[in-house]
Amino acid sequence: MSKFAQFGNDLYTGKRSIDFIGRRRTWYLISAIGMVLALAGLGLRGLNLGIEFTGGSEFRVSQVAIASDYEQQAQEAVHSVRPGQGVGVTKLGSDTVRVQTDKLDDAQSNAVRDALARSFGTSSDKVSANFIGPSWGESVSKQALKALFVFLGLVMLVMALYFRTWKMALAALVALLHDMLFTVGIYALTGVEVSPATMIGFLTVLGYSLYDTVVVFDKVRENTTEAFANRRSTFAAAANLAVNQTLVRSINTTVVALLPIAAVLVVAFLKLGPGTLLDLALALFIGMAVGAYSSIFIATPFLVSMRSKDQAVLDLDKHAARVQARTTRGTDSRREAAPA
Repeated sequence: MSKFAQFGNDLYTGKRSIDFIGRRRTWYLISAIGMVLALAGLGLRGLNLGIEFTGGSEFRVSQVAIASDYEQQAQEAVHSVRPGQGVGVTKLGSDTVRVQTDKLDDAQSNAVRDALARSFGTSSDKVSANFIGPSWGESVSKQALKALFVFLGLVMLVMALYFRTWKMALAALVALLHDMLFTVGIYALTGVEVSPATMIGFLTVLGYSLYDTVVVFDKVRENTTEAFANRRSTFAAAANLAVNQTLVRSINTTVVALLPIAAVLVVAFLKLGPGTLLDLALALFIGMAVGAYSSIFIATPFLVSMRSKDQAVLDLDKHAARVQARTTRGTDSRREAAPA
């Protein structure tokens, strides 16, 4: 048996234990710092919304040899027609350059096409020009927000019914909101462009995060139900054992999910360039990694914090403490009575 497999077996049986619950204030502090940074990024920098949300003109110069100074070439071409114009330049694949500007009228658009063709040494028919209005992006955003609110409402309802307690549903919802804020904050801090594909990735990530949390909570419910029945373990200890028992599974699931996405990211960065595939893969990679963290370090510890004042939990903890004290005294007595 490999060392990692043995480690996982020891965690499952309780031979080894990582104190996730006892150190929950440390995890809260880490998450709080991250969320403050995320909010600071959103407040100070905001999201770098793509042209689908802001509107503007887009030009694509296709089938050209792309030099190392392609960004400067594109900017100079646009500025020759409209000085001072903000220009976004990205490389798509190995032979296409995408140039994005504010809205240009027909005359300016045609002039920019010709200027880009001259700058890149190609014909005008190799340069496409399109105007993208912000209404489509706004429509996507509104539909995404509607879907998000419906999703969160259904999550609360289904989790409350399945686990028969609203506190588990609330803890899962807190973990989801934690993942959303972290993911969006990373986009704000790094300045990575947010496209409609990114929005789709955000929503997809929520489902993965919820799945991981439900798996952990299912084991938490099993262990805590047993603890209430035999009254030999505290609520926190039973919940901590559940997190340890599902830890290796969570790590394996996350690694298996992230590996193909990482491969897509590498290919997209090196070969394909910016586009729907890269936007979707990046959102999935960030969100899944954050979701794995929250299912282990946030969801269950937060549940234990919420239930720590419940009378049933307080009674269980007192009874379990007495049982453990008697067990300790009995062990000490047997040691003293044993012949030297």
